[in-house]
Amino acid sequence: MKVLVIGGDGYCGWATALYLSNRGYEVGILDSLVRRHWDAQLCVETLTPIAPIQQRIQRWKDLTGKSIDLFVGDLTDYTFLSGAMHSFEPEAVVHFGEQRSAPFSMIDREHAVLTQVNNVVGTLNLLYVMRESFPDCHLVKLGTMGEYGTPNIDIEEGYITIEHNGRKDTLPYPKQPGSFYHLSKVHDSHNIHFACKIWGLRATDLNQGIVYGVLTDETGMDELLVNRLDYDGVFGTALNRFCIQAAVGHPLTVYGSGSQTRAMLDIRDTVRCVELAIATPANPGEFRVFNQFTEMFSIQDIAMMIKGAGNSLGLSVEIKSIENPRVEAEEHYFNAKNTNLLDLGLQPHLLSDSLLDSLLNFSIKYKDRVDESQILPKVTWR
Repeated sequence: MKVLVIGGDGYCGWATALYLSNRGYEVGILDSLVRRHWDAQLCVETLTPIAPIQQRIQRWKDLTGKSIDLFVGDLTDYTFLSGAMHSFEPEAVVHFGEQRSAPFSMIDREHAVLTQVNNVVGTLNLLYVMRESFPDCHLVKLGTMGEYGTPNIDIEEGYITIEHNGRKDTLPYPKQPGSFYHLSKVHDSHNIHFACKIWGLRATDLNQGIVYGVLTDETGMDELLVNRLDYDGVFGTALNRFCIQAAVGHPLTVYGSGSQTRAMLDIRDTVRCVELAIATPANPGEFRVFNQFTEMFSIQDIAMMIKGAGNSLGLSVEIKSIENPRVEAEEHYFNAKNTNLLDLGLQPHLLSDSLLDSLLNFSIKYKDRVDESQILPKVTWR
């Protein structure tokens, strides 16, 4: 099968492109490389040094004999996108090509507008190309668990059956996004759902939790194939931040009470989930939603796990609470369903088994590259 990975130079996209290529899929990468530009603008670097995309692809071919096509351009440029799609003729499109940081979207008006235009317009362009020329192509779109927010009821997978005034219906699950980034993902979900309904397109929305880990079988094959490990206050996750802080002797900075619950999964499970979605496509006209995560932890629990793992390596690790820069409920109910991908055969990796090999050891190995001035939050929601 021919699969186009949009955003294939990014964290999830790069690991997915190599994984699919290694399993015999014919893979193309479409990417504007703008994420590298944003890093330069913010004066931040991923902890692990990342080679140029052309060099990464060439190294992959040298090692495996497998080629990956590359299309460099912007998803919001309809002419470019249409040309790339017609050139590659994919049977499935994996769409990672979006600005994916909540803090980035909350920096100021410019970054909020950039996020929503990039994400919503890019996805709309893709839907129109599919409608006009690739109606049977299966869209596998990366969503986020952050679309749901923190409702005081169980979170279902995309839809909820409700009874009101004696009548019953199954409706899209209510969304309570917590940033302009998360709002853009909700807009995407609505647009894709609508396009499937009126044009008969087929799509799978993967509402993904926080992804962690550097290593997959493919990215671990060579230094030039290594994946990103972002720890800064804009693109870094709490888990990555804690690992870096443990490695350099900085207290682990928990936002507020640390009672916020997050859904998590290993990068190796991300790529497997994408493959499962591709291998069992949605039906024409179907917009299905999978909650893509394997475990749930509070931020305080994650900090305690890092402390324990760090101590086992001889690191002295402290935990410190700081003011929460976000506007969010810190004490809340959170119980999300995630059965669809497990039913398709996903066998999860656990965070407790990945902390040392794929996170802390990398943090220690590259700790000389850490810029401590970039660790703490500089963006507030207020």
